[in-house]
Amino acid sequence: MSTADAPLPKAPTLDGPAPRVLVVRAPYYTQIVDGLRDGALRILDEAGASHAVLDVAGALELAAAIAFAERGDRTFDAYIALGCVVRGETDHYDHVCREAMAGLTRVTLDHNLCLGNGLLTVHTEAQAIERSGADGHNKGAEAAVAALLQVRAARQLGAMR
Repeated sequence: MSTADAPLPKAPTLDGPAPRVLVVRAPYYTQIVDGLRDGALRILDEAGASHAVLDVAGALELAAAIAFAERGDRTFDAYIALGCVVRGETDHYDHVCREAMAGLTRVTLDHNLCLGNGLLTVHTEAQAIERSGADGHNKGAEAAVAALLQVRAARQLGAMR
């Protein structure tokens, strides 16, 4: 299914207290990541979730920042990782995409976290712009929905701290 064919993301309903969500951004492509953030915050606001936003240097730092947050004093029910990696002329793209995604998966499983993954890995900036716009087909919004659905599942299964 393409992005254009997907249903528009909407905030799921959650029982219990409003979730606390940390949005971690790698704003290398500022316009694109700002669009992803706007989409994610729209969904979080619709769900009544409280949220904080943290910027990191790049895609490779997303997982570490989430791990830092888990060790810190503030507690979050879910995390949303946002960023964009655009294919260039070298192998760097492949390494960054693979390791950033693996890091997000590893931190999620190692720490039993609810995570929405909004890290775009695209061939062109035009593809990223298409996936981060305000038209509703926004991967940041989809990542927020995924994080909230994980919170709902964790609560239903008694896995929430």
